[in-house]
Amino acid sequence: MQITTTETVPDHEIVDVLGVARGNTVEARNVGRDITQAIRNLFGGELKAYSDLLSKARDEAIDRMVVDAERMGADAVVNVRLETSQITDGGSEVMAYGTAVRLR
Repeated sequence: MQITTTETVPDHEIVDVLGVARGNTVEARNVGRDITQAIRNLFGGELKAYSDLLSKARDEAIDRMVVDAERMGADAVVNVRLETSQITDGGSEVMAYGTAVRLR
């Protein structure tokens, strides 16, 4: 499965547009992580635990988008985008979506 943020896949022709492929996940922080990150926030610098949590969530959303595209019979997903939104205090959704296509 090829994934791209562009409208096309280099050296390939899109022969069929199958629809929107999407995947999402909702991740929540935990109390222990919040305490350590609050301390780090006092002194500045990267909030590594939150960065790691967000990276994990993005990877999961993309993986789920790929599964959705495969279910449609796609070879690639073009115009891939990622969105993040807060669902509750301490919980965020990450969504990956794009256009599932067949290539020649």
